[in-house]
Amino acid sequence: MASPMRNLLSDPARYLQSFRLFLANSTEHQSMQEFVERQLPDVITSIGNGKSAINILSIGGGAGEIDLLILSKVQARYPGVAINNDVVEPSADQISKYKERVAATSNLGNVKFTWHEETAYEYESRMNAEKKSKKWDFIHMIQMLYYVKDIPATIRYFHSLLEAQAKLLIILVSETSGWETLWKKYGSSFPLDDLCSYVSSADIKRILDSAGLKHQLHELPSHMDITSCFIEGDKDGELLLDFLTETYEFSKTAPPELRRQVMEELRKPECSEERDGKVFFNNNLSVIVVEP
Repeated sequence: MASPMRNLLSDPARYLQSFRLFLANSTEHQSMQEFVERQLPDVITSIGNGKSAINILSIGGGAGEIDLLILSKVQARYPGVAINNDVVEPSADQISKYKERVAATSNLGNVKFTWHEETAYEYESRMNAEKKSKKWDFIHMIQMLYYVKDIPATIRYFHSLLEAQAKLLIILVSETSGWETLWKKYGSSFPLDDLCSYVSSADIKRILDSAGLKHQLHELPSHMDITSCFIEGDKDGELLLDFLTETYEFSKTAPPELRRQVMEELRKPECSEERDGKVFFNNNLSVIVVEP
């Protein structure tokens, strides 16, 4: 009998709902903000040298929270220099949130925004069809490589668009995170349906090494409160379980044995730690800075 389980991305509304809950319950954005505040200035120190305009490409820019923080650091490093910020993001809902955020932010007078409602692959195909190969001073891919069909080819393509002083910044889950443990063990039981793949920093390092691309790695500690996942019938808990397993209504559609094993796994020290009666999932991130 075919499994009733289906990929969470097959229901974009529920995916977005679970994603926003994940952000609310995790220190994901705080960890990234800390990196942008403390370490990004060193990363971008030479990207705009001698330039009258700085070209930035955001792949999977989402609702723009982190993008705008990044832009503020580029502005601080290169005061008054024009910035062209192109955003590739397939979700119309996320783009409209991004535009609202831009409208509500002052000090963006020297930044020109262009949004492309498409996936990274669609962007690449369109550029190739139009025979365009615009070069960029800074390209970032934050938490988006899971949704790319051919990860090595995607990295190779965007890396080929870097200017001489540019940087490619990749952020995704760390090989030290609970995601690595959970997905290595149970990923084959989840309905990926070709909509996403499980990758961590370990895979990306292998891809970069085999392509001979120089890179630096920064580890960002992060966690997510998943206590509600263990409360029977808790709506937030069910949404977070969907997000953890990339499965639509996991608690209702997963075979009972798989569900039992996953719930057990989530409590193990390889995935989470228990503090003050709460369960915190290890959501550690890796930042990989790739040289041109």
